Amino acid sequence: MTGLWEQRWHPLRCEWVVVAAHRQDRPWLGELRGEAAPAVPAYDPQCTFCPGNLRIGGARNPDYAGVFVFDNDRPCVGADAPLHLPPPPGIYVNRPAHGVARVVCFAARHDLSLAEMAVAEIDAVLACWQQQYRELGERPEVDHVLVFENRGAAVGVSNPHPHGQIYATNFVFPTIAREVEACRAHLAATGRVLWEDLVASELGDGRRLVAGNAHAVAFVPYFARYAYEVFVGPRRAVPHVAALRDDERRALAAVLGEVLARYDNLWRAPFPYVMALHDAPTDGGDHRAFGFHVELHPPLRKPGLLKYLAGPEVGGGGFLADTSPEDKAAELRRLGAVHYKHGLSAQPQAGP
Repeated sequence: MTGLWEQRWHPLRCEWVVVAAHRQDRPWLGELRGEAAPAVPAYDPQCTFCPGNLRIGGARNPDYAGVFVFDNDRPCVGADAPLHLPPPPGIYVNRPAHGVARVVCFAARHDLSLAEMAVAEIDAVLACWQQQYRELGERPEVDHVLVFENRGAAVGVSNPHPHGQIYATNFVFPTIAREVEACRAHLAATGRVLWEDLVASELGDGRRLVAGNAHAVAFVPYFARYAYEVFVGPRRAVPHVAALRDDERRALAAVLGEVLARYDNLWRAPFPYVMALHDAPTDGGDHRAFGFHVELHPPLRKPGLLKYLAGPEVGGGGFLADTSPEDKAAELRRLGAVHYKHGLSAQPQAGP
């Protein structure tokens, strides 16, 4: 078994991850979380994201067919955030949370998911993300555009309609800010871009690769924190999604779709995850060192069994991984790249 009582350095977060893979099979008498749900219809008259339906803010969705973007009716940041806030007591500090929050519906059908969509449909979502990054990032008050998808009840999603969100904010989220500094330090020390060094290390080792093609690659990183954590990105380092060429974007769509299909094929059920695009900030800084990529963080380490953030993570501020990245990558590679709902069994596939 690999990854037994070992610490591995996470170069993007600048922190150690403790890998103790033997803990995956420890006796468990705690809570189990199932993903079982009733059949989802192609159209739900109660869904605020379906075509033609009324949203909670009072607007009615158009009869759209492809990707549909609208301003979030309950945004976490707002264009009308007050410029001046009452000062808090004592040593505390506050500031306005200014920005734009949007929802991106990936498809009109209520019962679809990115995992089940064709490469051309996923590519259309990526093209939308490119356009949104450019448009929102050009606003002088926006320092960061965070694109993400939360999928599944295990991560708190209340609406199964295939969708993600965009937060364009007047601040840079801490994980990205830490990554910016790590990438700059690596470039200054080595003259190389950190993302390309990560890709080269994974391609050279090979054990953690999940999928790949001429322009894109997917792997369980050496320093993975979650059991089925996967990084998906271009082989050529670019600072943000909008910098991808059309052929690179299509290649990335193909690899992303394959990874998501393998996720669902694991237990022949919708697989929950948090997916975030790691894009360079739009604050006008020099971000040549930054490497755009997509990170997938699934909360399940076994069917129905969550990876709970407890003593080491919450109390200690570190992360304890209960599985081996090499073992989990091999498990994903053994699965078919075609979604199980498409009528083909999950047969072993060739590596990337």
